[in-house]
Amino acid sequence: MSLQAKIMDEIKTAMKAKDTVALEALRAVKSELLLASTASGSKEDLKEDEEIKLLQRLVKTRKESARIFTEQNRPDLAEPELAQVAVIEKFLPAQLSEAEVEAVIAKIIAETGASGIASMGKVMGLASAQLGGTAEGKTISTIVKKLLS
Repeated sequence: MSLQAKIMDEIKTAMKAKDTVALEALRAVKSELLLASTASGSKEDLKEDEEIKLLQRLVKTRKESARIFTEQNRPDLAEPELAQVAVIEKFLPAQLSEAEVEAVIAKIIAETGASGIASMGKVMGLASAQLGGTAEGKTISTIVKKLLS
C-alpha cells in the first residue's frame, strides 16, 4: 500500500474519530505529497526515499516551530505542533539511536580510511545514503564531526 493510500485511510479514521490534530497533520502530509508529485511534472508516484525525506522535512519544521513557541513561553501553540509530529512520525521508519548511528559512521570511516575534517563530505555522503530515513541529517553531521576531529 502506497503512502498516499495509507494517509487517506488515516484521514478517514481521524475524521470518524473527530481527531482534529491528527486530521490537520494528515492533511498537511497529503498536501505536501500532492505538491511534490505535481512539481516534477511526472505522472509517476514519488519514490519511497523521496516520501521519507518529505515526511522528515515536515517533522523537522514542526519540531522547530514547537521549540520556538516553547522559547517564547507559548505552550498552547507548542503542544499541537508536537502532537502533529507524533502523527507524522508513525509513517517514518524507526529512528536509530545515537549509539547505533555512531557505530555505522565509525564503520564507514574505517572502511574509507577517512581522517580529519577534510574527509567530512565523503563520509557524510556515504552515511546519508546508508542511513537513509533512519537518522536526521543534523545527528549524522554532529557524529561525523565528533569522530573525524
